[in-house]
Amino acid sequence: MYCTYTDKTQASKEQPMELFINNKSGAPIYDQIYNQIKQQIISGALQPDEAMPSIRGLARDLRISVITTKRAYDELEKEGFLYAVPAKGFFVAPKNTELLREENLKKIEEHLTEAVRLSASCGLSREELREMLELLWEG
Repeated sequence: MYCTYTDKTQASKEQPMELFINNKSGAPIYDQIYNQIKQQIISGALQPDEAMPSIRGLARDLRISVITTKRAYDELEKEGFLYAVPAKGFFVAPKNTELLREENLKKIEEHLTEAVRLSASCGLSREELREMLELLWEG
């Protein structure tokens, strides 16, 4: 299911927030929402202090439970990507550079772990892998 959310109350909102729910992926729906919103925040598609869709409105648009949407928003708030204002809703939190750095370090570790695993499976030595990384680094 594909949902494009456009906040009619914000004339300054240039692009709508887009979410895609894949019922066949096996991933929980709240996790799909969490990951997509988080990625849009990290990429800058959602700007700091930008209002998020209401929990009820997003649930209605995606045709899912309010509880599912709330869980995704709560996780994003807990991780520092959103903040709540009583009676106003959720907003994109100002970017925490340390948090973003940690996210990127985690991704780099995952990719490097996979590179080490692949290099071992084809008999590539540590030195050969290091040389390959240095060549890639130089561009």
